[in-house]
Amino acid sequence: MSFLSGMFNDPYYQRADPRPSERVEEENSENIIISPDTRRERRLPPGQSRTRKWPVLDAHGTPDVDLATWRFDVDGLVENGQSWTLDEFMKLSSVRVYADFHCVTRWSRLDNVWGGVPTREVARVVAVKPEAKFVSAAAHDYGWTTNLPIEYFLAEDSLIAWSHDGRPILPEHGGPVRLIVPQLYAWKSAKWIKSLTFLAEDQAGYWEKGGYHMRGNPWNGGDGERFR
Repeated sequence: MSFLSGMFNDPYYQRADPRPSERVEEENSENIIISPDTRRERRLPPGQSRTRKWPVLDAHGTPDVDLATWRFDVDGLVENGQSWTLDEFMKLSSVRVYADFHCVTRWSRLDNVWGGVPTREVARVVAVKPEAKFVSAAAHDYGWTTNLPIEYFLAEDSLIAWSHDGRPILPEHGGPVRLIVPQLYAWKSAKWIKSLTFLAEDQAGYWEKGGYHMRGNPWNGGDGERFR
């Protein structure tokens, strides 16, 4: 197979230019949430370049996740801790989100539609306590974690996703379920998510302990919040 035939047989390869958010909104009426960053005149943050592919990056490779025993646990500063099976979790209220996706390694994949459970719905069900200011997300990826300020986690366009552009999220891209926080760099959107812990104090995760920024806003400063 030639390089070109392989590229154009890639189901994730984007042949068209990114759609304006207004067009997506008109086509979907009230059935989709539009991430605010897609409304920017320039959708690429400082130092980023657009990719038409969906690159695969992770710390340790794709873990073997057993769907039959999969659980999603939420604890910490909450009134009602939860532990859902995959079937139970997928019965929660769901949304679709139109968003861009920015990797700290300087590529951006524009024009994505994610489907899944809004983070606000998870927070509502567990009744997050007022003193919770941060969230730690843990993955099946050999103890991998990342940290988020609660205001980004609870943004309207944040969700715990099981679909991307109408397809189930494949294992190499974080399936069966992954966190999506469009307003931060993509390493904060934990693949293979297995738990959330609500915290009063910030706790550095895997990449943050290695020097990555504690927040990771791609639009802040001249080159985004990549490193501390």
